[in-house]
Amino acid sequence: MKKLLKKRSRKAGMSPGSLVHIGEVRQREPHTEVVTYGPQGVEVSRPDLEGECLLLPGESAVTWVNVEGLGRMELLGRLGECFDIHPLVLEDIANTDQRPKAEEYEEYLFVVLKMLNPVENGVVSEQVSLVLGRGWLLTFQEGLDGDPFGPVRLRLQNGQGRLRSQGADYLAYALMDVIVDNYFIVLEGVADSIEYLEEELMHSPTQRTLAEIYRLKRELLFIHKSIWPLREVVGSLVRRESPLVQDSTLIYLRDLYDHTIQVVETVETLREMLSGMLDIYLSSVSNRMNGIMKVLTVIATIFMPLTFIAGLYGMNFRNMPELEWRWGYPAVLILMVAITAGMLLFFRRKRWL
Repeated sequence: MKKLLKKRSRKAGMSPGSLVHIGEVRQREPHTEVVTYGPQGVEVSRPDLEGECLLLPGESAVTWVNVEGLGRMELLGRLGECFDIHPLVLEDIANTDQRPKAEEYEEYLFVVLKMLNPVENGVVSEQVSLVLGRGWLLTFQEGLDGDPFGPVRLRLQNGQGRLRSQGADYLAYALMDVIVDNYFIVLEGVADSIEYLEEELMHSPTQRTLAEIYRLKRELLFIHKSIWPLREVVGSLVRRESPLVQDSTLIYLRDLYDHTIQVVETVETLREMLSGMLDIYLSSVSNRMNGIMKVLTVIATIFMPLTFIAGLYGMNFRNMPELEWRWGYPAVLILMVAITAGMLLFFRRKRWL
């Protein structure tokens, strides 16, 4: 079961800016990659970022430093020194339970997003932090399996689209766009599960149906926590007049903002559908119980006069004329059948059956 809150106890009492990784511990070493590109081509390298500071190229090229895995705080601290990043920003990068946000500093923009990945039993969340400067971009991932930025790398290598001809701000937009597009994939999977549950709910709801509804409600709550602040983040980037974001990129950010609105509305719609399905399940169980009680009530009502007749003639009195009558037993049976048939006919005419 995924945790909605990650433990912060290991950081309690420390001074602000202390680099302590909060989140799931990754055993593998951090994977670092430096991509330098421009209109002429792309160069990929894996230098020792802990040993020496990265030398940025000229104004015509863009440097993208991607760090996958936050297991070594020494690397994070070294990058902070090289790019003059505030200690509180480094602390937020190490704390993977951050709320999605966007903050502006003098020389760079800091953005935190949540990458959602579908797994067999639900959805997992990975924090992605972006630090955008003049001609450079730093990205930090927790280190989950998979490569969410693969499509962007492929476009850079193939020279497709506008990536090579644009600046680091457009690269940041492209990465955020990949994250938002991945939300639609996750929500489509949740929507398919809800449609399957709807059919099961209408035909033969079981206890497993209720358990699945509660599982999806918890999953949507987890998704809502990761996605809801996204509208504010992208909206602030569109409204913020930062020299790091060119006017040509603002057009694409506005389109990204429209996508975030659609994602948020989809999440709310799915949550309302699940709430309605829970009400339908409870009503269906109640109706089924009422049907069972109606059948039992009809049976009990039919047997009440029959039990009275059987009890009456079961008394051991001498002066009961029907006891000496030859046709008394068949007559009582015929009377019982007649009473049963009459009551069934009466219930049918009243539409109780």
